[in-house]
Amino acid sequence: MGKGNNIIPNGHFHKDWQKRVKTWFNQPARKERRRIARRNKALAIAPRPAAGRLRPQVRCQTFKYNTRLRQGRGFSLDELRAAGINKRYARSIGIAVDVRRRNKSVESLQLNVQRLKEYQGKLILFPKRLSKPAKGDATEEEMKLATQLKGKLLPLVEVRKPEKARAITEEERKVKCYDRLRQARAHQRLAGKRAKKAKEAGGDDPGKA
Repeated sequence: MGKGNNIIPNGHFHKDWQKRVKTWFNQPARKERRRIARRNKALAIAPRPAAGRLRPQVRCQTFKYNTRLRQGRGFSLDELRAAGINKRYARSIGIAVDVRRRNKSVESLQLNVQRLKEYQGKLILFPKRLSKPAKGDATEEEMKLATQLKGKLLPLVEVRKPEKARAITEEERKVKCYDRLRQARAHQRLAGKRAKKAKEAGGDDPGKA
């Protein structure tokens, strides 16, 4: 029995725990299986890039992660239109398309249009029929030089400009951020009541009511 006001020992040590131990001895074999699957997939889609389709550059969701860049599901219709690429044609040349995605800023639209143009500039397009190549198809010399891309397809490059340290100005010291936030919240909360009051009084400016 333990000393003091402690928990009463009540151990259950008669269980057959040896049968319930989870082992991980197949880890090296699974690693090899994944490697073989990657190799077989790359061979099946050759000479197309082993990484798969080209995907857009998007921001992560929520305020916490929206500073991070990641690959999206597919390019929006506005981005394809700005780059001068048809939706069906884009899918046929290895560009992922997401018809539901919407562009919230001009910056993201321009970045992804530039990404599409860069991809088109590096693309070697094999003709469907060698006897009758279409406009923009690769020549025989270009097809001989074509090799499969093994790594990431146009990897994302995040450019961050760190702000240099500087002294705080007197004007910045006088600013009361907490008070500003409280006032902004109050204006937002009371906007409807103030507008209604101003309308009843016949005033023009609801903010002064």
